[in-house]
Amino acid sequence: MRLARALELTHNIASTPNSIEGLDSLLDPSLVEQALEQAGVATLRKRRLPLEMMLWCVISMAFFRRMSAWDVVSRMNIMLPGQRPLVAPSAVVQTRQRLGCEAVRQVFHLTQKSWHAAVDHPTWAGLRLLGVDGVVWRTPDTPENRARYDSASTQHGDTGFPQVRMVCQMELTSHMLIGSALHGYRSNEMKLAEQLIDTTPDHSLTLFDRGFYSLGLLHQWQQAGTERHWLMPLKKGTQYEVVQRLGRQDAVVSLSTSPQARKQWPGLPERLTARLLSKTVKGKVCQILTSMADPLPFPRNRRPVQPALGDRIRISRDETDSAQQQLYAA
Repeated sequence: MRLARALELTHNIASTPNSIEGLDSLLDPSLVEQALEQAGVATLRKRRLPLEMMLWCVISMAFFRRMSAWDVVSRMNIMLPGQRPLVAPSAVVQTRQRLGCEAVRQVFHLTQKSWHAAVDHPTWAGLRLLGVDGVVWRTPDTPENRARYDSASTQHGDTGFPQVRMVCQMELTSHMLIGSALHGYRSNEMKLAEQLIDTTPDHSLTLFDRGFYSLGLLHQWQQAGTERHWLMPLKKGTQYEVVQRLGRQDAVVSLSTSPQARKQWPGLPERLTARLLSKTVKGKVCQILTSMADPLPFPRNRRPVQPALGDRIRISRDETDSAQQQLYAA
């Protein structure tokens, strides 16, 4: 699906929040059923608001961010027929609790696989262009959220809102996510990035910022598949040895790994080979480190694009699982 078409469908759905019919064009209903099965949740008895309808509600909340879950249920006409025209707000909360976040996570993974399989994304030197970056989302300030996710703190105590730390993996030419991992605020972004190794496709180039510099992570990223390359700005203070000069600002270098890293990452060698590219921009030398050490398939004059992540998501004030539900739904 082209980006222009996706934006058009999204606008049409957001402009007419009366039923789930418009969502069918963006999301195959069979994927919703499959996600519920894989998550191991099901409606044991017939209810006016079954779990599959609640899942549609959570997804719809990503479009109608200023509306509560009860408002979405009421306006989207997703309730089964009954004696009363509306269900009680407490019924919406209870159904959402039974749904949990795993089913929404499964919808995310199933839809990204389906969407990316249907599109022939542009490549660079035969590699799909990906980007990995981290983001922090604020959640409602409740005791449950604070206990589960924690928050930043200063000398005066905790800050105003509990926060969820999320690391996302994006296909750069379409700006569509292909993977994500999230946890509490004090979790480590590099630890979350480890969870994205398995979802990374072969024949790809992943762009990181220097905050993800970990030779163990980068080595595992490259070795987990075929032609899985990485690229990032050189971290200040990084020690290396030049192995071979490929040009005036192009060299193959050797990086030394620490005993602690080799203990954490079995199979990590004592030295890692990479390629160091340099360029002077406005009088400042910029250096890029990459796993693409072979200059024949990857000549210096090709330029990958830069990753771009960011959006606004409103997280409603319900249970702690609701934060993860809405992040995966969005």
